[in-house]
Amino acid sequence: MLRLLVRRLLLMVPIMVLVSFIVFGLVLLVPGDPAIALAGPNATEQRVEAIRENLGLNDPILQQYGRWIGGAIQGDLGESLFSGRSVSQAIAERVPVTMSLAGAALLIALLIAVPAGIVAATNRGRPADSMATVGASLGLAMPSFWLGLVLVLLFSVWLGWLPATGYIPFGENPAAWAVHLILPALTLGAAAAAETTRQLRGSLTDVLGQDYVRTARAKGLRRHTVVFKHGLKNAAIPVVTVLGFQVAFLLGGSVVVEQLFALPGLGGLAIRAVLNRDLPMIQGVVMFTAVIVMIVNLVVDLLYGWLNPKVRTA
Repeated sequence: MLRLLVRRLLLMVPIMVLVSFIVFGLVLLVPGDPAIALAGPNATEQRVEAIRENLGLNDPILQQYGRWIGGAIQGDLGESLFSGRSVSQAIAERVPVTMSLAGAALLIALLIAVPAGIVAATNRGRPADSMATVGASLGLAMPSFWLGLVLVLLFSVWLGWLPATGYIPFGENPAAWAVHLILPALTLGAAAAAETTRQLRGSLTDVLGQDYVRTARAKGLRRHTVVFKHGLKNAAIPVVTVLGFQVAFLLGGSVVVEQLFALPGLGGLAIRAVLNRDLPMIQGVVMFTAVIVMIVNLVVDLLYGWLNPKVRTA
């Protein structure tokens, strides 16, 4: 397992360099001039040129990239063009909100998908299987913004059980923090739960049809032993793959959900940065998200090695 970890970490280095260059380059291709946006519509050409020179926008691209990546390696992603605040500090203030939302959504997805997938796979062709399949299809078909509005209308407006908007830091009040995350997490996690349910059902159905599973049943092992000990672990690899993809989906989908429930996360920060052409902020948010996705992929690779020993020596 240690060798697998070392190999994956070494492989991440060139990938990280490539990702950083792509992030830096693509942002510069976005139409518009940040110097003009910063100077204002009535600024003179000399004023705009002075701002461009001050920001280093007239330097060669490779020089700009080298300056940016050098600071990023040290944790300095630059300063916002509009607020003058440190990009790293702004991201650090909003990361707990987005990570809390994504983590809660992933937890809800697992709590729904694992029981539903197991029930569907062990009752193939029966009403329980049909209900799980229909529920998964509905979860994939419903847009997150529509589902969020329905949940707010039902649980906040009509029943008054849960708050519709807002966020309470965990350190201030853990109970209030959890309550405020229920509706956003359900909204964000519904599609992830649906996709994971489908993958688990299909994978576990295939595993339960294998010869070694039939042999285990023939030996008189209990049904739950066959499913959980022999079936679930071997069926988990495709599910782990899907969960790895779902993390990226959850981080992207959190932009809409955060706006819908007025959560002060990275989504709002990214939207304002795009509207203001705040290049350092855009680059910082995108790069941070890319690093999180790469870390999740690393965890997925390590889980592969744990679930399938052949991967460790491949």
